[in-house]
Amino acid sequence: MDDEAAMSRALELAASVRASAHPNPWVGAVIVSTGATFEGATEPVGGRHAEAVALDAFEAAAGGAGEGTTLYVTLEPCWEWDGKRTPSCAKAVVAAGIDRVVVAMEDPDERVRGRGVAALREAGVEVEVGLLEEEARRLLRPYVHHRTTGRPFVVLKLAASLDGRTAAPDGSSQWITGEAARADAHRLRAESDAILVGAGTVRADDPSLTVRAVEGRDPRRIVLGRAPGGAKVHPCDEMSGDLAEILDRLGGDGVVQLMVEGGASVAGEFHRRGLVDRYVVYVAPVLFGGDDARGMFSGRGALTIDDVFRGRIVAVEHLGDDIRIDLERAA
Repeated sequence: MDDEAAMSRALELAASVRASAHPNPWVGAVIVSTGATFEGATEPVGGRHAEAVALDAFEAAAGGAGEGTTLYVTLEPCWEWDGKRTPSCAKAVVAAGIDRVVVAMEDPDERVRGRGVAALREAGVEVEVGLLEEEARRLLRPYVHHRTTGRPFVVLKLAASLDGRTAAPDGSSQWITGEAARADAHRLRAESDAILVGAGTVRADDPSLTVRAVEGRDPRRIVLGRAPGGAKVHPCDEMSGDLAEILDRLGGDGVVQLMVEGGASVAGEFHRRGLVDRYVVYVAPVLFGGDDARGMFSGRGALTIDDVFRGRIVAVEHLGDDIRIDLERAA
């Protein structure tokens, strides 16, 4: 297995635990030794890091490193700091006798940044950084955003008809999209540490905001305003005030990815404030055919063509009869 193939496999392993590893970074690791490979991916919080999983499998099978043993890992191995819950992966790599480590990207966490690589090199381990870095950064985008800004990566999820409407004039909206799109939205919930809606949506739709269509843990539920006492969203956190301050608070609480799921007033406010990092729009082959159905956003929009939001489509996926479009701000 060559370097790029091994790192590609490590990225696949990292992606496979996207919904279970957070708020820790979802990382993959592959050890190649005398033709044999040993794999690992980050376990749920409190469990082993990817390197430790691969090292345990390697040591159980091989009993020790042979000459030319290489570890491929998608994120810089962690060092140690006060309060760290898990052992240092860099120390474990040195102790295992690994003589070469290939890292996709440096860890942006200031407690680790460069320290893991420096410790390995000081111990005589050959280290290379940057193989498939762009792919690793794309995969870890929410984690990188959180560690560099202190705020969650905000994903605004919207479901609309082909003519951009989310509900009929009478307020009815279930179901615009099909089963496959709804399941995908639940996967997005499972990948998020918290999900946020407005109190108006809670009163109108009484959503539970749980993960039901796929396997995964339920996100922390946040309501802007007050949720009625008997609402399905309970237990939840009720918050109010400036949205930027709320994001700062959530980021400080360890929320790496925040999913905003509505309604139109909340979506419009996040959009106008420039607080959305990724728009995920599920478009159904449905036409309301008029201007009286409800739109994706409420409130004041762009006044001229010069003021419209200019984004770039980063992904398009067919989900049954529907289409998922991922949109980010243009560079």
